[in-house]
Amino acid sequence: MTKKDIVRTISEEVGLTQQQTKAIVQKTFDAIIECLVRERRIELRNFGVFEVKPRAARKARNPRTGEQVEVPSKHVVTFKPGKFMEAKVRDLDESPPPTSELKQTPSRPPNNPTFDAPSGHWNED
Repeated sequence: MTKKDIVRTISEEVGLTQQQTKAIVQKTFDAIIECLVRERRIELRNFGVFEVKPRAARKARNPRTGEQVEVPSKHVVTFKPGKFMEAKVRDLDESPPPTSELKQTPSRPPNNPTFDAPSGHWNED
């Protein structure tokens, strides 16, 4: 699922235009990012906790050459799902997958002029 799919779904459910919904979804994502930068943690009840944590410098290996390289320390975002999300995901283990997951999507469109695949790009109008 992409951001565009989320916008389309919410738009249909609440009766707003996709442009209005896109603005709301983007503002929500922007607010989460700003909160993480400023506060280093955001807790969304029944969803989960995003947190900025430091990652220590380490030594790694270049997989092509085997040469040892220094990886500098940096900050990373971690996510810990909430209880509700954990329960919903755990339910996946107990139920059969939806039929849409059983179908394989073609790696390229068939030679069918009516095939209309989503572009996968987000328009920033």
